[in-house]
Amino acid sequence: MPVAALSLGGNQRDVKDAFRHALRRLAATRGVMVRAQSTLWRTPPWGKTDQPDFLNMATLVETILSPRELLDLCQTIERERGRSRSVRWGPRTLDIDIVAFGDEVIGEADLVVPHPRATERAFVLAPLAEIAGELPINGRRVDEWLARVDLAGARSIGPLDA
Repeated sequence: MPVAALSLGGNQRDVKDAFRHALRRLAATRGVMVRAQSTLWRTPPWGKTDQPDFLNMATLVETILSPRELLDLCQTIERERGRSRSVRWGPRTLDIDIVAFGDEVIGEADLVVPHPRATERAFVLAPLAEIAGELPINGRRVDEWLARVDLAGARSIGPLDA
């Protein structure tokens, strides 16, 4: 089964609860097995900077779902936690991005894999490096991409259930 790398983030309401909900929903979905999860990271906002810091984490799932089916599942989980897509890079209750899906390369209007900006973002790379530093994305390993980004303000704050 392919392994998908997912990035989770949020900065509104109870983000830890949203992450727990997302991981439970993923694990409860037939054909999806959660294989690893990173610690929580507190990171400064990216893109639109006049908002609270984010909590971020990464998870690896094995799945028989197609990339489109996994995207649909992730967006359903986001909506269950009150996700609104009104402001690009704005505050959110829960965001789940597909960073990688096996070795697939997808370039659809609403589904691009590997995620087009993952290699620029410490909030994606730092948590993902904890659980899949060797994962190749766009010709380099996650830990190699991580060495190239600014980690200012990003810090691990421990496991989700601590």
